Amino acid sequence: MNRAYNFNPGPAALPLEVLEQARDTFVEYGEQGMSLMEMSHRSKPVERMVEETEKLLLELIGIPSGYRVLFMGGGASAQFALLPLNYLTEGKVGRYVLSGNFSEKAYQEAQTIGAAEIVASGKADRWGRLPDLSKLAFGDDTAYVHLTTNNTIEGSQWQEFPDTGAIPLIGDMTSDILSRSIDWTRFAMFYAGAQKNLGPAGVTAVVIRDDLLERGNGKIPTIFQYAAFAKNNSLYNTPPVHSIYMMKLMLEWAVSQGGVAELEKRNRQKAGILYEAIDASGGFYQGIVEKPYRSIMNATWRMKDEALEKQFAKEADEAGLVGLAGHRSVGGLRASIYNAVPTEACEALAGFMGDFARRHG
Repeated sequence: MNRAYNFNPGPAALPLEVLEQARDTFVEYGEQGMSLMEMSHRSKPVERMVEETEKLLLELIGIPSGYRVLFMGGGASAQFALLPLNYLTEGKVGRYVLSGNFSEKAYQEAQTIGAAEIVASGKADRWGRLPDLSKLAFGDDTAYVHLTTNNTIEGSQWQEFPDTGAIPLIGDMTSDILSRSIDWTRFAMFYAGAQKNLGPAGVTAVVIRDDLLERGNGKIPTIFQYAAFAKNNSLYNTPPVHSIYMMKLMLEWAVSQGGVAELEKRNRQKAGILYEAIDASGGFYQGIVEKPYRSIMNATWRMKDEALEKQFAKEADEAGLVGLAGHRSVGGLRASIYNAVPTEACEALAGFMGDFARRHG
């Protein structure tokens, strides 16, 4: 099989060895005489697999205690609603930092549930830079502060996070979880849809501090309560078992690669290759995001006109460089270079970019 270089933003590239492992256990898991997808989620093998996946994720990010991992459905979009449902109680306000399309959606969803305010926004700069958070102040009525750590569509990424003191800081880390080393304990909760760095679509990992769990709203339906998922070890209802298993394989792969520190080193190298191709093009390619705010997960750029961008994406696809068209809301081009995208893929893309510029410049 001649595998394409996959730059799709999600569902995204998975390591070949992970896919092969999943294939080998697809029909029968753990000598149980059946597939994992056929087993009861109350069975010991499934319970053990879910526990091991939670432990692996906490070990990888270096949080030894004080947090739980919940495996939930609905992607990050469900968390946009579940977060305010659990914590926007009467008299409390959710405060949102807007840095791109998905952070704006999170804010809009919160508005349908309770009081929500924007405390900083980069929209006036067309998301080309991140807003300044150095002078933020939060009232006593603040339920939480929410931000999106990496902006998949626009291609920007936070390098520093605001100090919110005793106020819970919540992070949507869907597109950069495990891509770099940060102080995870700055966050009372962070969540990530699996389909970028954690595995296939179908499951969302929610990492939540114990004290925040205890403060959740008990007057909403049980299926929406974080505390219910924690109490039942993510088995309150039938979870996406196979997606959690695939996440476990991805986490084991991350460990085998040297952990988060080694993945970050590789990711910065990959991003450097692509940004060098953009910056050295003499203006043929134009980066969308200002340099201090560029993402190491999603590199975005424009060209002189939309027709040329479409031609680039078409020729790249024919060359086995797949998924480079920008999001429909912003256009342009985008290379998503998550953990499983190899360095040679970025080298191949940079080479193609140089050749395309010579032929069309």
